[in-house]
Amino acid sequence: MTALLIGAAIGLAAGVLSGIVGIGGGVVIVPALVLLGLTAHEASGTSLAALLMPVGLLGVFEYAHRHQIKIHYAIGIAVGLTLGVAAGAYVAGRLSDPLLQRVFGVLLALLALKFLIFPATAHDAVRPR
Repeated sequence: MTALLIGAAIGLAAGVLSGIVGIGGGVVIVPALVLLGLTAHEASGTSLAALLMPVGLLGVFEYAHRHQIKIHYAIGIAVGLTLGVAAGAYVAGRLSDPLLQRVFGVLLALLALKFLIFPATAHDAVRPR
């Protein structure tokens, strides 16, 4: 029961952040689970399992209602995710837990630096028609 309540709190935090800025699984859920004592592999697998069914469905409805979804990008991303998650899970299974945590940490650090030092502005975006 405790794990369920803790999981619900992590999910709520990830859901709110996902709804606001589109992050969740990798940036919120996985680190929280590792802090709770799961291995990086267990945290990644648990995050994927949790996201399998509700992965943003309510958020999609809200954004679609406001016409803020570019469906061609979304379809392309979905295809890439389908292929990429299979390949990524295969590779992750061959890495040691400490190496997987380091890879994850480097990725987060690089993303943080990009957003802190080189934030994009609206006029920087390429807007296909």
